[in-house]
Amino acid sequence: MSDAPTPTQSPQRSRANGGDAPAQGAVAAKSTAAQPPNAADAEVLARAQAGDHQAFAHLYALHKRRIYSLCLRMVGNVAEAEDLTQEAFLQLHRKIATFRGDSAFSTWLHRLAINVVLMQLRKKGLSLISLDEAMEPNPEEGSSRSFGAPDLTLTGTIDRLVLERAIADLPAGYRLIFILHDVEGFEHNEIASMLDCSIGNSKSQLHKARLKLRDALRAQNRQEARP
Repeated sequence: MSDAPTPTQSPQRSRANGGDAPAQGAVAAKSTAAQPPNAADAEVLARAQAGDHQAFAHLYALHKRRIYSLCLRMVGNVAEAEDLTQEAFLQLHRKIATFRGDSAFSTWLHRLAINVVLMQLRKKGLSLISLDEAMEPNPEEGSSRSFGAPDLTLTGTIDRLVLERAIADLPAGYRLIFILHDVEGFEHNEIASMLDCSIGNSKSQLHKARLKLRDALRAQNRQEARP
């Protein structure tokens, strides 16, 4: 896909710079995204569902960057992310008439893209952490903190490349939840809708992803501190 954004472009609703709190500039974006679609957006969607190619191109231009960003963070390869983004929008073109408005269109589109990415990961033989497994207690992890408490302080002192590497090293299931919540800015109820899981499972995945990130970043800091 020739017009795919570069990996350096940041999602508008990024949370990865500050635990549960959205990054600077993200609050306004999130409040805007929470608004119901205006009449113009609803009209474009209806036209696209009716087969209007210009309306579909408008939807593509509106959503392609976030879908590409999701694919890139999940697979870590620019060419593969471009192919998956293209496949996601091909799937959208085939299935857009089935959208009934039970959720936000962006949530529905992300769910479609996630399915495309997960199918690719399964083809590559990568193991995915089960959402149910995330709710099972693990004695090796000891007592865990409350889901509502911030587990990480991912602010300026941490080199961005180190953070990106740590995120890329997360198991695919944990990484997906972390990206959707802390990077893309979706709420747990939206993620639960995308992944057909409970809100509690989404919170558990995010909590464990943050614990793994915290441990990875601490290990990196200890390694850098050695003479």
